[in-house]
This record gives sequence, C-alpha cells and structure tokens, in this order.
Amino acid sequence: MVVGAGALARPSEPRPELAWGAWGDPANAVDLPESILAPLRDGLGVTRPSPRPPALAEFPLPPAALRPELVDRLAGLVGTEHADSGRAARLRHLRGKSTPDLLRLRAADAAGTPDVVLCPADHDEVAALLELCSAERIAVVPFGGGTSVVGGLEPEAAGFAGVAALDLRRMDALRELDEVSRLAVVGPGLTGPQAEALLGARGYTIGHFPQSYEYVTLGGAAATRSSGQSSAGYGRFDDLVMALRVATPTGMLELGRAPKSAAGPDLRQLMLGSEGTLGVITELAVRVRPVPDQRVYEGWRLPSFSAGTQALRRLVQDGPVPTTLRLSDEAETAVDLARAGELGQAPAGGCLAIVGYEGTHEDVALRREGAAAALRDGGGERAEADAGEAWLRGRFRGPYLRDALLDAGALVETLETATFWSSLERLHGATAAALHEALSAQGSPPVVLCHISHVYPAGASLYYTVVCAALEDPVVQWRRAKAATAEAILAAGGTISHHHAVGRDHRPWYEREIGGLGVAALRAVKAELDPAGILNPGILLAR
Repeated sequence: MVVGAGALARPSEPRPELAWGAWGDPANAVDLPESILAPLRDGLGVTRPSPRPPALAEFPLPPAALRPELVDRLAGLVGTEHADSGRAARLRHLRGKSTPDLLRLRAADAAGTPDVVLCPADHDEVAALLELCSAERIAVVPFGGGTSVVGGLEPEAAGFAGVAALDLRRMDALRELDEVSRLAVVGPGLTGPQAEALLGARGYTIGHFPQSYEYVTLGGAAATRSSGQSSAGYGRFDDLVMALRVATPTGMLELGRAPKSAAGPDLRQLMLGSEGTLGVITELAVRVRPVPDQRVYEGWRLPSFSAGTQALRRLVQDGPVPTTLRLSDEAETAVDLARAGELGQAPAGGCLAIVGYEGTHEDVALRREGAAAALRDGGGERAEADAGEAWLRGRFRGPYLRDALLDAGALVETLETATFWSSLERLHGATAAALHEALSAQGSPPVVLCHISHVYPAGASLYYTVVCAALEDPVVQWRRAKAATAEAILAAGGTISHHHAVGRDHRPWYEREIGGLGVAALRAVKAELDPAGILNPGILLAR
C-alpha cells in the first residue's frame, strides 16, 4: 500500500515552531491569577519564582563535535540549504518538552545539543544519510514535532563522531487517498493539524487528537505508540497504522500488505513504538474515516471514582461505546471545580466524566441515549450544560498552564500507566501513594490528580498530574519521585508507559517489564538493522 514519490497534496502553510524553552505558541501563554497563586503559596509553599531560560542568542552553546568535512558531506546529501549547524537550529532540536527538559533549559544546561540539523526530502535521502552516518559513526536522532516527554530526543552520544538531528518536516505530503479502503498514505513529517486540514478538505479525518496534537507529527505518533483523546472511538494511533516504509542503515523495510495477515509475526508492530532506534519511518498508511456530521460532548457526575470506574467499564465492555470517555478522580474533579468557580459555574461534588460522541446524527443519538442509561444505572447524573464543551475547548491548554506554574516556582509534571480493570483501583491508589510519599519525604508535599484517560474492554490507563513546591534542584527532586513511583507501578501490575513511550526516563523499568530475554531479542534486531548503533543510542535500550 505504501507508495513511492509524488504527492496528492502538501500543507499550504509552514508548520509553527514550538516556543523556545516553553510549550506551544507564545501568544497562548497564561498568567496565574491571585486566586491560584495564593493556594500555591499558602498550601504548598511555592515561594521562589523560576526564571525562564536565557534567550536563544544568549544561551550557552557547546562547540560542535562533528568535523566540518563530515558536516559538508551530510549537507551534500540533502542540499546545503537543508543542513543547518547554526545556533537557533541546534538549540531548537535540544531535548523535548518534559518538565525536566524545561527545567534544564531554565538552568542553561546545553548538554546533548546536536551538531547539525538535517532536513531530508524523501526516503532516498534518509537512506543515504543513514548509510553515511553508520560508516562514520555519527549518532542520529529522528526528530518529528519535538514533543517527547520521556527524554526521547537526548541520545547517549559518547564515543560517536557527533550527533545529527534528522528533522522530517519536509516529508509532509499527503501522497495518496484510497477512498475505497479508507486509507491515507502520508509523510512522517505531517503534523496533526496539517493532516486534518488536507484530509478534511476531502471529507476525511484520522481522529487522532493527543494533547500534543498541534505539534505532534504522524511519524512521531507511530514511533511512540501515541494515543489520542478520542481513542475510545477512533483507536490508538498504532491501531490506525496499516503500512509502513522504514529506512535503516542496512536497507529498507516495507511492511503491511493487508489489514491483517498470518504471514508470520507482524513486523509493523516491531516498528511501532521503536522510538527511532531501529529505523526511520519515511512513509505510512493510516486508516481514515468520514468527517463526522455531529460532535456532542457532555459532562456526567458520578458519586465516586470507584462507581465511575465501574460505569466506564460497563460502557466499553457492553456498549454503546462513546468516542471519548474519561473520568477524573475526586481530587482532580475538585481542582477543576475550583477553577470553574472562577468562571461563575456552580460547584458540585463527586467525580466528573467527559463523554463525547462523533458520527452521523442517528449514530450519535443512539449511542448517547444508550450511554446515558448506563451512566444513570451507575449513579450518574448530567453535569452542568457546558462541562463537555468546556473540556473540548481547553483540551490542548494544559501545557501552557504548566509553564505558568513553573514560572511561579512550582514543580508540575505528569505520568501515566495502564492495567486491567481488575487491578485498576489498586494501581490508582498505589501510584498516588508513591507520589505523595516520595515528594513529602523530600519536604515538598504534593497535590496529586488523576483521571482515566483511555479505555478498552480489558482495562484502562491512568494519567496523573503532580504539583508541589520546587526545591533547590527540582530535576533531582522529580527523578527521585519518578523512580519511586515507577517501582510502585511495576509492583501493582501496571505498565511503565501507556502512551508517553519509553525514551531514557522509563528505560530501566521498561527493561524489567519485558525481562532479560525480551531485551536480548530487541538487541538482536537492532544489531541486524543498525549494526553501528547510530539510531537514537541509549533510547529505549541501554547502550
């Protein structure tokens, strides 16, 4: 299904750059009102504002390790105008957007800055770059939207001649639209909004809307097993990928002749979630659906997290299944209510569920009626009229609030996990307790919020937001808490990551999760596809 050169359409506008040292569009930055600053100060002891990172022109830039003649040879493969070793390009490809990443920028830490940024135009240029980098032992970091929150863009580059960031933004075409099979063949550098605009003009949608939607690329979503906020209806992104073309230092893989096959193990699954360590995705075919005629989002109040969990399980197991289905625990609901109170909305208790439906008018009406009956049976009642639409309007704004909290001197970060329904409440309690204990033991008692973010017939994911006072070294502070929580997650039967990926941050616990034999099997595959070990070294697997 994956096709060769050519393009059906390309974005009409260049994609926006992520803000330097922060999230998203600087025009959308928020200021915290006194009604939020006061509880931070009086309840959590947040008293030391944190300065933003130095400006790009003033940030300390380490000297490039890569020899100029190698830079020239790499530039010759993509064109000199598409090989940039300037200050701005190098620093903008330094790390991702996790809280530790941003805190290290605020501390003017430039460790891991790539030596050159390369922007290939197609599969052949990627393949040629990988061949040269393998021969010269140049580490390569495949770069999509730069939204990693697990250290996935900071390789362990000791012993390499240098580091090249492989930015796939030029590979942004909608190459083919198969309306019979409802498949779109796309370049890996297309962002979520670009893909939706190109497909929407033809009446289709992918339906993949993670919180990073405005900047995430489709290649990055595949390489990290991303999951969008409407996954209950549309599926995770790895569910949507039907075919892949992958460039490796030793050759090309073309994977996916049919939606399902019994021709041995499905090698598509090997590349999905490989985080740029086994190859570079240069083209992918994804399922699409018609743009829905109607979208309806509403809020429901459930009497407790336990009751809400049972109601969500009933819906996803027995139907009808909404397009979006999520449930905040008591703590997260209370915080959301406090923020809503500033807007004049009446407070209420319990736990808030967001339930969304997308489809034809008839389909939405039928599923909405059936889901409402199931939610009422679980003790639910409709929340204020605007609750669902308010969530929909603000679903991409969380990272902007994080920047404002960091400015105020708070430490705020997220983590997520997943397990089967029978273990979910135990995992919920164990993870929250580990976060409370680990941060309180350091003298920074936190607020810990959680919601069920993605649901499946067999289980669900839990997504945590943590806020506390930042200590003298907040990176060390968080890493200690993260380590203790990772231990608790494994002990409670959860996975170390549901959709954030592994990167460097989760690597020790990932290797424990899959076991020694699993690690050895992945190492054998990497040795075959990437014998020089140049692809994202130290990500996913230890060197």
